[in-house]
Amino acid sequence: QVRLVESGGGLVQAGGSLRLSCAASGSIFKFNVMGWYRQAPGKQRELVARITHLGSTNYADSAKGRFTISRDNAKNTVDLQMNSLKPEDTAVYYCNKYQAAWGPGDYWGQGTQVTVSS
Repeated sequence: QVRLVESGGGLVQAGGSLRLSCAASGSIFKFNVMGWYRQAPGKQRELVARITHLGSTNYADSAKGRFTISRDNAKNTVDLQMNSLKPEDTAVYYCNKYQAAWGPGDYWGQGTQVTVSS
C-alpha cells in the first residue's frame, strides 16, 4: 500500500522553528532518495531538500543554512527541521520520493500547512 503521512506544520512567527515529519510506506521509502517539497498558493510545487538512503543531502538555495533533512531507515520516516523561518516559507509541505518530473497521476499525501507570520 502506497502511503505518505506528513505532520508537524502550524503557525509560527518569523524567525521561529518547526519540525516536520513524514511516515512513508516501505514501497516508497526503501532505497529511494526522499524529498520534502512545498507548494505556495499560486505557485508550482518545488523541491526543498532531498536525502539519499545513505544520508547524503541536497538543499534548494532558499533552504540552505536554515533547513535540515534527516531520515530513519528503520522507521521509514523522513523529517525536516526548519529554523529561521520566513514569511516566504509559507506553503503546504509534502514529502515523497525524489524524482525530476511528476505526472498528474502520481501519488501525494495530504501535506502539512506551514504558515509564517511577519
